Amino acid sequence: MIIVEPAFTILNPRSADEARDMLRRVELAGRVCYKSEDRISEDSYHRFILMLMQKNHWSVIEHATMTAHLVTNRGVTHELVRHRIASFSQESTRYCNYHKGKFGGEITLVAPRELGDAEMDIWRASMRAAEQAYLELIQRGVSPQIARGVLPNDLKAEIVVTANLREWHHLFALRCAANAHPHIRQVMQIGLAQVIELFTPVFDDLVGLRNA
Repeated sequence: MIIVEPAFTILNPRSADEARDMLRRVELAGRVCYKSEDRISEDSYHRFILMLMQKNHWSVIEHATMTAHLVTNRGVTHELVRHRIASFSQESTRYCNYHKGKFGGEITLVAPRELGDAEMDIWRASMRAAEQAYLELIQRGVSPQIARGVLPNDLKAEIVVTANLREWHHLFALRCAANAHPHIRQVMQIGLAQVIELFTPVFDDLVGLRNA
């Protein structure tokens, strides 16, 4: 049984320069509406995008997209894939056989931070029991897609998410809020800290949610 920490890694854009190019593309698209392309300068995108957001012209922000790789638990991915305007590619418990060598013959989990020592002992015992049941089923010839029924929600899940910046803004606003599930809030706050730096000013209004 392996325990890992949640993670959020931006795959695209690959650099701050690429992110700025994307924001400049947003500006160009928006200025076509006003036929004000002649007002584009090196840093005019920042002021222009702020104006778009203040006027709720969010459709223009959709011209930029971001792809991220998340490591979290399956409970969180069940919530993530409810967002409609996005593409998802997730580690499959139907095809991944955790009994095989490349997985070390054990399952990988994301531990909850909310439990005390005594409660964590109960959690670990439960996870070990699930792992043992899964591996025994596989050894008895049960296919991974059936044996996965005994796997817990805290099983580690990797998922790649692609969405436009408008949808990412909605996702961060919803999933970093204080009333969000603590596990999805944990991984999304990791990502929010990154996008605030990378895509200013698109996510500037969410700064207060980084530690909500």
